[in-house]
Amino acid sequence: MTATPERMDGKNILSYFDETIAAEMRLTEAINQKLLSPFQYFCVSDVVDLSKLKWSRRGYEIRELENVYTSNTLRSNNIIKSVYKYVTDINQVKGLGFCVSIDHAKYMAAFFNESGIPSVALYGNVNATMRAEAQEKLVTGEIKFIFVVDLYNEGIDIPEVNTILFLRPTESLTVFLQQLGRGLRLHDGKECLTVLDFVGQAHQNYNFEEKFKALIGKTKHSVQYYVENGFFNLPKGCFVQLEKLAKDYILRNFRSSANTKSNLIAKMKYFTEDTGKSLTLSTFLHHYHLSLYDFYGKNGDRSFSRMLVEAGISQDFECDNEKFITSRLPSLFHINSPTFICFMLSYLKQGEINGHEETLMLSMLYYTFYKSYPEKEGLSSIEDGIQNIISVPEFKAEIMAILEYLYQSIETMEIQNDFSFPCPLQVHCKYTTSQIMAAFDYYNEEKTPAFREGVKHFEDKNVDIFFITLNKSDKEFSPSTLYDDYAINERLFHWQTQSRVSETSETAKRYIQHRKREHQIALFVREYKKENGYTSPFVFLGTADYLKHSGNKPMSFIWKLREEMPSYLVPRANKNIL
Repeated sequence: MTATPERMDGKNILSYFDETIAAEMRLTEAINQKLLSPFQYFCVSDVVDLSKLKWSRRGYEIRELENVYTSNTLRSNNIIKSVYKYVTDINQVKGLGFCVSIDHAKYMAAFFNESGIPSVALYGNVNATMRAEAQEKLVTGEIKFIFVVDLYNEGIDIPEVNTILFLRPTESLTVFLQQLGRGLRLHDGKECLTVLDFVGQAHQNYNFEEKFKALIGKTKHSVQYYVENGFFNLPKGCFVQLEKLAKDYILRNFRSSANTKSNLIAKMKYFTEDTGKSLTLSTFLHHYHLSLYDFYGKNGDRSFSRMLVEAGISQDFECDNEKFITSRLPSLFHINSPTFICFMLSYLKQGEINGHEETLMLSMLYYTFYKSYPEKEGLSSIEDGIQNIISVPEFKAEIMAILEYLYQSIETMEIQNDFSFPCPLQVHCKYTTSQIMAAFDYYNEEKTPAFREGVKHFEDKNVDIFFITLNKSDKEFSPSTLYDDYAINERLFHWQTQSRVSETSETAKRYIQHRKREHQIALFVREYKKENGYTSPFVFLGTADYLKHSGNKPMSFIWKLREEMPSYLVPRANKNIL
């Protein structure tokens, strides 16, 4: 059990546990479940300019930070002023201030004492007795702050702590979460944790994004979107407020360190020198905490293979259909089915297919890249189409690297479907419409898996599948398709038919009598039509059983899922929570 699975040394702890996480709960969920204290996070404008300081692979130089932070009366007065501004009652404060060095901690403690706020400094070589005394004084209220360096990051908890001061930039997400965690312990009388993060002009390589990602969790929008528009997607009881100048500094940093193609190539060029690690797609993404979408961008014009060449790391190569392949790589990024990923890796390595389900998965792989059946694309077969994609070794290696990264990033356990016919789709995994239709063997010379309707009846398989988009906008959907679809709880789902469906129609009878007719109903759900700049995939919720219905043209149905909905999807699909 660990609170910080992302190690500071960049090593993968999952290798010790068969690459498997038994269970995971991130910060936002823990706060929502009232296992941790909510927080009030204030980004305070700092007067110190760090943009011209020296930057190394470890971040800022400690000595340079110490020089600009100590004996800086203007900054120190600003810190005192901000404490009084944002803390409700100074007499109730039990705070920790995280400093850059021993001298910085001593300086801050002395300045606070001179300003009438009793404080002490603690650091690594202070003996255990003095630490215990300081902790007791903080709990009893005799002192208000302990200023620390390389201490209280982990291993020691003072549940009474209700105020945190970040008095230095923290390059490590692990250290940031450890320090924030010192104040998130629940305690009687503590309503929330107050955090003051002093934000100045930062070096362009400093990453503001990581800490905000940790605070807001997984969301549709980018961190920059929330900085610009407000943090409205926080855990219950939490809020983040940015002073105007601090907000400007952060946005300026986002723009200068944005994941532009040129910036990424520059980082790739010196990656091994700066980090001491071999440059692979996986190590690069992990080191810079990037997603595949961050790295490849929204324009479909980037490939790791070509950027290696542009960085002067790899030899040039030729590929006649490079632009097409590059534009289609993002179609892989959503895939989270171990079964599908393992098949694709095996096929790319060995070129063999065994059984009908693998034939269907080969079709799914084909329609991941192509929109039409082979003949229409000028190809002789599905296999020919795939070979056309992987014939250049550089792109074959890149596709395999993407798939291996996806496999290592899987967070949801797949469940075998209960269809009465062979189908490789796994419950709770994500698929595009084309991949779903290919998995149902819906292709021939005249048909392609491209499909626009919200429902599809497969008469030969005795199954109906529903494609459900939870959050629809007037811009993306016509009034006749703005259905009322949402989760009631983990098992029950409210779904509305198309407007022309009546109680007496054959379609309605097929839905209502599906068990009697040995007919199956399958649900595929997505939150938005688009995410990360691309068309969103659907989560396969499995098959469902009819419970009841109401209304007419359209009809409203309540379906009972045979498998509980994934926990992360429930609050997003439940309109009462939304």
